[in-house]
Amino acid sequence: MGFFVFLPLVLPLTAWPVARLAEQRLHPRTATLMLTTVAGVLALCSTLCLALVMVVGTAQLPGNPLPDGWSDPEVRDAVPFEEVAGRAAIPALLAVLAACALTLWRHVRVRRLAHRALRGVAAPRVAVLPDPDPYAYALPGARPRIVVSRALLERLAPGERRALFAHERAHLAARHHRFLLVVQLAARANPFLRPLRTAVGYAAERWADEDAARAIGDRRAMARAIGKAALVSRGAPAATLAGLAAAPGPVPRRVAALLGPPPPTPSGWPPAFTAVGLATWAAAAGTTVSALSSANAAITLFFLLHAATPW
Repeated sequence: MGFFVFLPLVLPLTAWPVARLAEQRLHPRTATLMLTTVAGVLALCSTLCLALVMVVGTAQLPGNPLPDGWSDPEVRDAVPFEEVAGRAAIPALLAVLAACALTLWRHVRVRRLAHRALRGVAAPRVAVLPDPDPYAYALPGARPRIVVSRALLERLAPGERRALFAHERAHLAARHHRFLLVVQLAARANPFLRPLRTAVGYAAERWADEDAARAIGDRRAMARAIGKAALVSRGAPAATLAGLAAAPGPVPRRVAALLGPPPPTPSGWPPAFTAVGLATWAAAAGTTVSALSSANAAITLFFLLHAATPW
């Protein structure tokens, strides 16, 4: 394994350039799918390598439950600085697992509470709540719904309401909550992946914007609805629920994108000799090297531990 076992921990840095360029230059659907895949693979590889380093390092700690053969010199030589790295990997891996578990728990809890709050609402698809706070969000689940407060509807014109509902339907149809959950877990597993979480959040909103604009046939009306909702709305109740009004930062960019020409139709891999093409190749190379390094480390360690395990 050697130093290759540490590569997946830092290779997420190779995805930073493509995060911003993809959300600016690629179709939002392409950017969302690509960045989510990259983030998920890189997070899995870095977590696996943390676990491998921890196994090698903790095999030497007194009182550990691992077989004695796992601390043989042949096994320790597989990881450079195995004692220091192994002990440091213990709290790091525990922190990763705790952060991911907390994220999943919050995600499930928010959805459960939201569905529980709507049990008395008979509307099967759109739930209008008599709430004085303006908000709207898409609630996925076995019975997906669009939840909107009466306060927000009263502030929107009829055409803007149509745009709002089209936007939330686009979130549900494309299952954007799954992409958001994957990148949130990836960012918890490796802090270097946080720029991808931000980029996917923006790309998912842009994806819903474009689908909604196509559904209503008016990009300017969609832009007005986004801008007006952002001024008065509090957005979704949690980051795991995709809402019309995202964080204040990207809203002007979303409005500007809708006032401009439609994004290019997805056409596969971007041209290599462009900024976004080079960044995409760099991210793909980093992801591939990370996956190969993780696989090599896992296979090597498996055979070493198998040979060192008394049967």
